[in-house]
Amino acid sequence: MAAPPRIIVRNLLIVAGVALAVYLIYLLRRPITWVVIAAFIAVAVSGPVHFVERYVRRRSLAVLLVYVVLVAVPIGIVTLIGGTIVRQATELVADLPNYVREASEFIRQNKTLNGLEQDYDITGKLQEQAASLPGRVGDAAGTLSGLGLAVVNSIFALVTILILSVFLGNSGRRWLDAAIRLRPTEQQGRLKRTADRVGQAVGGYVAGALAQATLAGFTTYVVLLILGVPFAAPLAVLVALFDLIPLVGATIGAAAVGIVTFFANFPVATIVWAIWSILYQQVENTVIQPQIQKRAVQLNPFLVIVAVLFGSTLFGVLGALLAVPFAAAIQIVVREYLELRRYAPQPPTAVAAGSEGKPPGAVTAP
Repeated sequence: MAAPPRIIVRNLLIVAGVALAVYLIYLLRRPITWVVIAAFIAVAVSGPVHFVERYVRRRSLAVLLVYVVLVAVPIGIVTLIGGTIVRQATELVADLPNYVREASEFIRQNKTLNGLEQDYDITGKLQEQAASLPGRVGDAAGTLSGLGLAVVNSIFALVTILILSVFLGNSGRRWLDAAIRLRPTEQQGRLKRTADRVGQAVGGYVAGALAQATLAGFTTYVVLLILGVPFAAPLAVLVALFDLIPLVGATIGAAAVGIVTFFANFPVATIVWAIWSILYQQVENTVIQPQIQKRAVQLNPFLVIVAVLFGSTLFGVLGALLAVPFAAAIQIVVREYLELRRYAPQPPTAVAAGSEGKPPGAVTAP
């Protein structure tokens, strides 16, 4: 039996509406991404905003103070170590030929590596690439000078995200409470508790992750200074940034520093750095990381990896950084929803079988 034309038209309209919605989301993917990031920042700083609000008594002023600090801290860090990073990075490029020469001498003195050198001419290729790097710096500078428009666009996006986040931080809670009040009374308490748990999870995770990255960068700087490895400041910043990426970031950062120690003072610095990295990552994984997860919500390592892969694919490095707190928030929402469905009041049951038609007060025979 053919479906009525009315149902066919309705289904076609639904399909067209969904397709149009997906197309609009695709067209607006950039501002939607900005709004999502702004909402995440607003949720992450909600804890400090509540803390400052206790003393200033005005939420708008508390939001302003927190965001001033949020912007001033990275600017201050860049101001303090930016010149050092640029200078040492330039020296690193200039000294690469010397490092390659030292590595070539070490390879020639080692019988096994010397055999590989004769077969594949490794040092010759390294020397060729290292000798061409200083000349490429000028080419890179010329290329970067043509990227002014991209830099301006990035600054515009950052300023827009911060402004959106300020508005969300100042008024977002009132909007959320107004939306919750539209729900039935028996659901409002659970919805408020879910929103509070999500805010605590995201804020706790971000604060803990930043503290963990700062500690990793500081200890790296101290260890590299003790070992006499050059470029300690930029390498420490690199380790801190990589440490923000869950699971694999600390290992990648340690490997990058290990390559530099290989050229700086092999084998002493490389061996000491490898031992230190392994010990520190064990402490970080067993002591520091559990404290961060306790502030947020326990996630299965498999889910963490999947979240990082999805986040990095969708939004790049920023998506990898935000993947875990987003996954934690989704897990909280799903758990609260399942509990809501489980403990929701059941509709009145039908009259017991066999009691239909009996007068009130009648007793059914056993």
